Amino acid sequence: MRATFLYEAGDVRVQDAPDPVVEQPTDAIVRVLRSCVCGSDLHPYHSLTAADGPVPMGHEFLGTVEETGSEVSGLQRGDLVVAPFAFADNTCEFCRAGLHTSCPAGGFFAAAGVGGAQAEAIRVPQAQGTLVKLPNDVDEALLPSLLTLADVYGTGYHAAHRAQVEPGDSVTVIGDGAVGLLTVLSAGQLGAERIILMGRHQERTDLGRYFGATDVIAERGDEGIARVRDLTGGHGTRAVLEAVGHMPAYEMAVGAVRPGGVISRVGVPQYEDAPVGFGSLFGPNVTLTGGPAPVRAYIEKLLPAVLDGTRDPGRVFDRTLTLEQTPDGYRAMDRREALKVLLTP
Repeated sequence: MRATFLYEAGDVRVQDAPDPVVEQPTDAIVRVLRSCVCGSDLHPYHSLTAADGPVPMGHEFLGTVEETGSEVSGLQRGDLVVAPFAFADNTCEFCRAGLHTSCPAGGFFAAAGVGGAQAEAIRVPQAQGTLVKLPNDVDEALLPSLLTLADVYGTGYHAAHRAQVEPGDSVTVIGDGAVGLLTVLSAGQLGAERIILMGRHQERTDLGRYFGATDVIAERGDEGIARVRDLTGGHGTRAVLEAVGHMPAYEMAVGAVRPGGVISRVGVPQYEDAPVGFGSLFGPNVTLTGGPAPVRAYIEKLLPAVLDGTRDPGRVFDRTLTLEQTPDGYRAMDRREALKVLLTP
């Protein structure tokens, strides 16, 4: 089969790779119909050393089941399925608590010997607990929106859910990437009345307004923080949802949150140390939450509105390429020429 590998920073290749096979009785093999490039894929795209490559790429996909292991039930050949970016058994105490990313039997695609989703097919460990069956007769036009359930929609929802966004709330969303925009959608879905989107790419922030942003702030740093406070009577918003992962975004979150508020981070942090002391979080009684989204916990909740067209998260895909063109997709997203690239076989 053909699959995508990152050899080192900036060097993405689509090449022949062994077809995946069932290795454990809990595995399934899925033929990929749609995958995509994630903003988090750009982190290794910028930093991977040749000594650490090549590595498989991609963790978002939907497709059809080709084969199942002997211990997999409820799935059969030909079923259309979507997978969260982290596989899990969906039965352990952490999964039952909605923390599938902490499942002892789980893990992440494109890591630790599990192949990537930017490929023609993929092995899915813990398939029975991981894969969510979709209607086989679903309109093909819905596939992009259904694909967002694998990561970006569920991640945006996680940001809002962990911040306990509720009707009438005021929220600041930092980041106008796909996750940030679907965080806006999710905050509105949970009833936020005021949603301030911090982003400076007009095509993206226009989409953010479509998803429910009431205000857009293009400024960054101290100037951006001042603008949030100007809009909120000097106090900031109760919830700040950070969807970037870099230190300047965290610092803006600390500056934009009101006393007693909450910062919810879902942007993969590219730092280990961050202000949490008296002057940042402790003094104003600010809560810090977030983390890798256990999107398996949210798929069934979000799925009905996607199927009936009430929600259209697939609008974040603004470019479609073939699998063979995947390197072009990385370049387009890295250069901000594309928001999120959809990949087809």
